[in-house]
Amino acid sequence: MSEGMAKDAGGKIFTFGSYRLGVYGPGSDIDTLVVVPKHVTRENFFDVFDKLLRQRPELEEIACVPDAFVPIIKIKFSGISIDLICARLDIPQVPLSLTLEDKNLLRNLDEKDLRALNGTRVTDEILNLVPQTTVFKHALRAIKLWAQRRAIYSNVMGFPGGVAWAMLVARICQLYPSAISATIVSKFFNILTKWSWPQPVMLKPIEDGPLQVRVWNPKLYPQDRAHRMPIITPAYPSMCATHNISASTQKVIMSELKRGAQLMDEIMIGKRPWSDLFLRHDFFHRYKYYLAIYASSKGTAEQQLKWSGLVESRLRFFVQKLEWIDNIELAHPFVKEFDKIHECADEEEARRVADGEQLSTSSTKEMDLAETAKKEEGNTEGEDKQEKLSGKITVYTTTFFIGLEINMEGGNKQLDIQWPCKEFYEACRSWSEYNEDINCICVRNVRNFNLPDYVFEPGEVRPLRQKKQKRKLADVEDVDQEKRQRSIAADKAASNNTPTAALA
Repeated sequence: MSEGMAKDAGGKIFTFGSYRLGVYGPGSDIDTLVVVPKHVTRENFFDVFDKLLRQRPELEEIACVPDAFVPIIKIKFSGISIDLICARLDIPQVPLSLTLEDKNLLRNLDEKDLRALNGTRVTDEILNLVPQTTVFKHALRAIKLWAQRRAIYSNVMGFPGGVAWAMLVARICQLYPSAISATIVSKFFNILTKWSWPQPVMLKPIEDGPLQVRVWNPKLYPQDRAHRMPIITPAYPSMCATHNISASTQKVIMSELKRGAQLMDEIMIGKRPWSDLFLRHDFFHRYKYYLAIYASSKGTAEQQLKWSGLVESRLRFFVQKLEWIDNIELAHPFVKEFDKIHECADEEEARRVADGEQLSTSSTKEMDLAETAKKEEGNTEGEDKQEKLSGKITVYTTTFFIGLEINMEGGNKQLDIQWPCKEFYEACRSWSEYNEDINCICVRNVRNFNLPDYVFEPGEVRPLRQKKQKRKLADVEDVDQEKRQRSIAADKAASNNTPTAALA
């Protein structure tokens, strides 16, 4: 292909996500879609385009993930984080005037290209379907901040993600087209607390299209009927943006919506300030028992980044299996992970750190895994040799937490979670890159008063261990009398050759 033909082939960049919706803030990344004509392949995107980016002096960081569900290049360009994805259309030219509204553009595309286009198409549809975009953006900023502060903003952990919250706000805007932003926020909580789930939230009726692809349809697909809080994307092919929500996360979401509704009723009449709505979550004070999941590596930060990401993706399935245990009323995953780097003196200390023990002998500090991985790329051979000579063993750990609401009423006073833990371990260890000499996964039971310091804010009051109350004398006498009655019953059973277990 000549240079002139290449220029005529064109190409176009679209934005989507929070940047396109106009609800971005300091530190937000820019979600970007690169649309290319049919002669440009995905391999070109990760090879040729990658090399072109690395030649730019403004480039600070770059990480290519070609095997992701949606293949992506993550960069930091002049201090701004940008996520780049690519979609290849089956057309010879991509003019600057191109829009993605035409469903025929989706013909002859593979699944990855369809998923890449979906983000931009959904975002554009949302903006087209709201009556007042300014009111929508202001209300969405408030709801997004509320969801983040209350720790219910994470698609991978089983909560609504950014697109799902945007569609919920957009639906309220449609119901109240002339309302101001404060009214939209108030109606958001009042309506969604009364919503008849699993009735779906839709911005427009589901459309048919030219492709033989699956469209969300609970009448046709049993899997779609299982969705607890379905929020349906408006762009063809329509999909459920909240398929990850479990029984436990639904309870948490509804509890937070009810809290928000009560606060908004008082805020709207001036009894409370708006700041009360955005108070920080109380996750690490809410439960008596927690599970701490430790994903650790003795390799590099880049290996730990991949390993912890794999464990995070399996975590919601672990939560679902915990829900099947009779005594567990609720399994609430926390949306944020905690990354640490440890310098251990020997193999035994490294093993204990990997198993989740908090050792005072090891040097521990917080870190950003992505930045550490980038720094490791620039390490010289001399620096590596110096680290080996020091005799220290570096262990990277990423910790996830699940809060448990346990009901111990009845005869069974023990909680056995061996089966869900075993299933979870096997799911993580089935990873193609798993190496038992490098990767480790461990689940530990933690009481609230034993939670590590790093989960709390500076100055935050920690949960205290409750002192056991002394039994009253009357209670002790009742217990003694019950024991005597059991002893008499056992003696009678023995004389009649009747098994005591049968009497019990």
